[in-house]
Amino acid sequence: MSTIKPNRILAIDFGRGFSVIAMILVHTLWIHARQDVQSDTFLGHFIHFVGRGTPVFLITMGVSFMISRNQDIKSAVKRGIMILGVAYLMNFLKFLAPILVGLMPDSFIAAYGWEMPLNLEKYTYLLLTGDILQLAGVSLLLLALIRAYLKNKFILLGLAILIAFIAPELRSIQSEIFGVNYITQLLWSDGYWVYFPVFPWISFILLGMFFGKWYVEKGYNQNELFKRMGIVGLVFIAVGAPLVFMNEAYHFNDFFHLGPGGVIYLAGWNFTVLSMFHWMLTRTKDNFLYRSFYYCSKHVTSLYVIQWVLICWGMVIFGFQSKSEFGTILLMPLFMGLTFVIHFYIGKIMDMSRSNKPITKGRLTS
Repeated sequence: MSTIKPNRILAIDFGRGFSVIAMILVHTLWIHARQDVQSDTFLGHFIHFVGRGTPVFLITMGVSFMISRNQDIKSAVKRGIMILGVAYLMNFLKFLAPILVGLMPDSFIAAYGWEMPLNLEKYTYLLLTGDILQLAGVSLLLLALIRAYLKNKFILLGLAILIAFIAPELRSIQSEIFGVNYITQLLWSDGYWVYFPVFPWISFILLGMFFGKWYVEKGYNQNELFKRMGIVGLVFIAVGAPLVFMNEAYHFNDFFHLGPGGVIYLAGWNFTVLSMFHWMLTRTKDNFLYRSFYYCSKHVTSLYVIQWVLICWGMVIFGFQSKSEFGTILLMPLFMGLTFVIHFYIGKIMDMSRSNKPITKGRLTS
């Protein structure tokens, strides 16, 4: 058994990269496809199925969190605050900016039941809309303490399951006070102001932390990690699927506000998929597709922001929820290609900016 920590867990990188590609497809469908295309076509059903891979991003986040070099509370809190800052900047760029310059389609505003011009309350609503980056940022603030003080992996597992079961019961606890109400929405949302509330979605991160801890204890043995992940995945599917089947409205709800059965069921599928990714990567040669996914994994946050801003600004040209199935299919590679091109050139500009900085005395003498 290997006791040397490897540089990367390729299946984790591959899974995280896969989640980036899946998000571009899902967001293009949501923003640009007609409602009937989303609900009544093969494309709509297939992309929504792919979108159920969202927990992969959170599970891989949890695994990485447990094996990262920086294990101190300060680093995790700093990272959480930075992600929250990026999250609200993204909301400004994708919602407020096109509205303020007068380019946002009226159909998008009408979808909220609003009319132009918007008042401060509605601008605030859009700016504070909770996405997966808000979930990641708030979760890191909480998980910094959990990682520091909860050392037993089975406590992490138990906490993940407990949160999945209590999340639906917490949703009725909402304050009428605006600031407090927003905090409770971030923690256990009961509507679409916050799409990914901490409860129950942090359960997926905790489950990833459980496997990350197990991985470290087993001497960084990747084969053992994904073997166990595959077995647990099948058990979770066997437990979660009947719960969802018996009461889908409670256990799966609208996907964003899952019940316990939905959490267990989706976690099971995503564990199984990650173990399949490991099996595939250990039996095939490295190639361009794999490296593309690894690239997405390395730059997951910046790519996520760029694709969302592009897709929302795309409404200026293509409209809101107006495209046919074929039109939506054409837009998917367009937004994907633009995302990577813009990310590449932003990276180039930043590299040039860093290289043009003057060399300070401290750098000369270090």
